[in-house]
Formats: sequence, structure tokens, C-alpha cells
Amino acid sequence: MKFNRIYALSIRHLYLIKGSFPRILDLIYWPTIQIILWGFISQFFTMYSDYYNNTIGVILSCAILYDFLFRSSISFNMLFLEEIWSRNFTNLFISPIKISEIITSLIFTALIRALIGLIPAIILTSPIFGISILDLGFYLFFLFLSLYIFGITLGILVSSGLLRFGPSFENIAWSTMFLLAPFGCIYYPIETLPEIFQKIAYSLPLVYIFEEARNILINNTVNLENLFTALKLNAVYLVLAISLFYFSFNVARKKGTLINIGE
Repeated sequence: MKFNRIYALSIRHLYLIKGSFPRILDLIYWPTIQIILWGFISQFFTMYSDYYNNTIGVILSCAILYDFLFRSSISFNMLFLEEIWSRNFTNLFISPIKISEIITSLIFTALIRALIGLIPAIILTSPIFGISILDLGFYLFFLFLSLYIFGITLGILVSSGLLRFGPSFENIAWSTMFLLAPFGCIYYPIETLPEIFQKIAYSLPLVYIFEEARNILINNTVNLENLFTALKLNAVYLVLAISLFYFSFNVARKKGTLINIGE
């Protein structure tokens, strides 16, 4: 891989964002509204529930973490879809750019897109609700890292489907996270799920990430095993996703559907 190619691909997408106020507004608007909405819901729970001593802090922190996961995944998908909508795949694939360079550029650009939307929402939670996700401390980095890797993994999986089946697979890009959210135990302990769903949940890194976030906020303790398990599962799923992407690319190339993928 060559850094200058990765940089060129990334800067192209960043210029599209920089030159379009509606794109910037779209990145900031939805996460900000969602975090504020969950903040007021959590505030209501605080008044009428004694299950958590810090209901608003726990729910709002988990909402921010989930939104970062969602934005990471959807940002990767959006960047890939923009290549389809702009009919740019032909230009990419006849150039000497490697698939690994395309994936790497999308990974870095997706992070920037996710942060553009998330940072304003995080800043607003402190003056409005008096809480900060930074209360998670040093281990917040590992929680964000695990969520980012899993979000990118989902993005690569969806992109593999787009390569294989074309734009008809586009609806999956918007629904993937909603399908997995119930098994992620984002706002509730895993014991809430039926036993058969718990087995599915334990196969996903999400349950370990959000269980650990609640553990830190409620019990002020850290279980490193949860963090390591999440990272190990992420590594496995990421390798599988990249392998599937290459497989889908080769199938599309052999069938000659790459050029017509945007039609």
C-alpha cells in the first residue's frame, strides 16, 4: 500500500464534505438530536426510578457510545455508496489503486465523518445534563476503539453485499445496526434477554463493550477480560469481513458487473 494513494482517496471525500454545508449539517444534526432526546428521557427516568443511582449518566453514555458505533458503520457505507452513485467505480478499478488502499482510505475517512457528528453532541451533554462521557476515564479509548472496529466491520460486510448484489442491497446498509442492536444490550443488562438470545449476544463484541461501560459507571470497577474479549472478537470478524469483500470483488469482476454496479 502507498500512503499517497490512500491520502488522495481520503482527501477527495473530505473535500466533498468541506464544500457542502448540507453534508456537514447532516453529520451534526442527527447525533446531536438523538443524544439530547436520550438525555431528557434519562432525566425523566432519574426522577421516577431508583434502579440506577446515575440513570442519566449511564443511559446517555451508552447512547453516545452506540451513536459512535452507528456513525462509524453508516459513514463507511455512505462513502462506498457515493462511489456507486457518482459512477466512479470504473475510474477506481482501471487505476493502479489497490483494493486494500481503497478500504484503508474509507476506514480513515469514516472515522473523521463519525467524529464530526459526535463531538458537538458530546460537548452539549455537559452544560445541558451535567454529565460527561469522559467519566469513563482511560478505558473510554478502548471502548471507542472496539466500537469503531466493529462499525467498520459492518460497513465492509455491507459493502461486500453491494459489490455482489448491486444497489438492490442498499437497504441493508441502513438496517444492519437496528438488527443487531437488541443483541448488543446497549441500554440493559444481558440478563434481560431470553436465554437463546443471550447465546447470540455473547458471540458479538457489543455485549462486552456495553456491559463494561455500565460496570465502570455503576460499580467504578474495570473488568479487563470484557475489553480483551471484545477486541478478540472484533479481530476475527474484521478478518472475515475483509476476506468476504475480496471474494465479492472477485466474483463481481469475473461476472463483469463492476462497471454496471451503479446502474
